[in-house]
Amino acid sequence: MISSKQELNYYIECDLRSLGLFPLTLRKKVGGMVTPSRWKLQIKLRKLEYLSAKAGNNLLTNIVLLFASKSFERYCQKLGCEIPAGVFGPGLCINHPGGIVVTGNARVGSNCRINAGVNIGEFGKFNNSPQGANAPIIGNNVYIGPGAKIFGAITIGDNAAIGANAVVNKNVPSGSTVVGIPGRNLENKGSFNLIIYGDERFKPE
Repeated sequence: MISSKQELNYYIECDLRSLGLFPLTLRKKVGGMVTPSRWKLQIKLRKLEYLSAKAGNNLLTNIVLLFASKSFERYCQKLGCEIPAGVFGPGLCINHPGGIVVTGNARVGSNCRINAGVNIGEFGKFNNSPQGANAPIIGNNVYIGPGAKIFGAITIGDNAAIGANAVVNKNVPSGSTVVGIPGRNLENKGSFNLIIYGDERFKPE
């Protein structure tokens, strides 16, 4: 969760880089059709995360948080996606938002590039496991191709790539490329040349 204004600015700058929008030019700042809808979605997400961390006994902050939450929810519905706050690290690139569904119990590192139709979900949600115990943990610099399905108590290592329409319910080693149904390791090229490293702390050497 984003706990300070400085951290909020860092997340926003990293996201802009990963989206290929940094520095944000005057043309891109203009509202309306020239502003990418994916950027509007991400800025609403980051502001919601910041406000959520500040919520508490401050009535004004809680009211602002409520409006921000409703605004984000409506925008997600407009774009046909379900993306909760507090899941993705800095450097997020939502390449095409349509059809993306993510459980709030998943955790995703920096520089994730995610495409349309992706589902990141839980397995066995109705058993007696602790909350979040059945949700994926995804590392840094991970590319997730269109239509991929990732679910269960699994770990996806850093610099991995999940191919289009792959179904992944087992651990994925770092640097792997996974394709097919069920997902299988095809090669060890990983996410190299598939993402922009907005959060440069995790950029491979």
